Amino acid sequence: MTAVAPAGPDTSGSSSGGRHLGLALFVIAAAQLMVVLDATITNIALPAIQTDLGVSDANLAWVVNSYALAFGGLLLLGGKAGDLFGRRKMFQVGTAVFTLASLLGGLAPNESLLIGARILQGVGAALAAPSALALITTTFPAGKSRNTAMGVYAAMGGLGATVGLLLGGTLTDVLDWRWVFFVNIPIGLAVLAGTRTLVEAERHPGHLDVPGATTGTGGLIALVYGITRGGEDGWTGGLTLVSFAAAAVLLTAFLYLQARTADPMMPLRLFKDRTRSGSYATMLFIGAGMFATFYL
Repeated sequence: MTAVAPAGPDTSGSSSGGRHLGLALFVIAAAQLMVVLDATITNIALPAIQTDLGVSDANLAWVVNSYALAFGGLLLLGGKAGDLFGRRKMFQVGTAVFTLASLLGGLAPNESLLIGARILQGVGAALAAPSALALITTTFPAGKSRNTAMGVYAAMGGLGATVGLLLGGTLTDVLDWRWVFFVNIPIGLAVLAGTRTLVEAERHPGHLDVPGATTGTGGLIALVYGITRGGEDGWTGGLTLVSFAAAAVLLTAFLYLQARTADPMMPLRLFKDRTRSGSYATMLFIGAGMFATFYL
């Protein structure tokens, strides 16, 4: 009985007694806002970053792309890690990594360290974001409370994309471009302090799909790099063609691994439903168009 009680989401997380659901909602919403915010907040600061650090036109896009690729490419692995090692623990680790990376990004003296910090931010976001969503089901009881939490969580995604552009411009104009990173530090520390209000979920057996994460993320990076090089050096350039070939090989390997492994990060059966697949495609085009517009 003592082994089961702490993991039961209904007995410990569904009741509001002593759990301060309002604070728990603030913690999850703030974390979601923070990780989405960073996908857009640097866009307005890019000219100031380029001038201050001497970033080339070709590398400037990677200040944005490096975060998005690390975040998106490792998101499935981050969700799996939460299932295996504990969602609250992964949420805490991801938030801590993201906060530390924000500090490093704000202090970066050159473009290499800045892009490195952005990659580390993406890793932290990939660990924190899926666990934050899963913790809603263990912390909030089914019904109105959970529905409200889900609604607030979803709203933070749209709000973060919009606020990021406005806040990025304000911080760059009033203070300095480095504050688009420093602003995450108090938010991250507040989220970490409030994680005690979140209820841990039962862990699931399985293993991390490291080959899948490696091929999937590597394929996306090669694809984006090929597109970037093609725009700079031409679509028939040697490095451009090599990048596209590497992307094709890695992404094909990723799909093969997901079809063959017994415990895949991305079960391919999800795409058998035409409605779901259409929704995925719609979100892909919306995201691609929106982020390209932000950058330009």
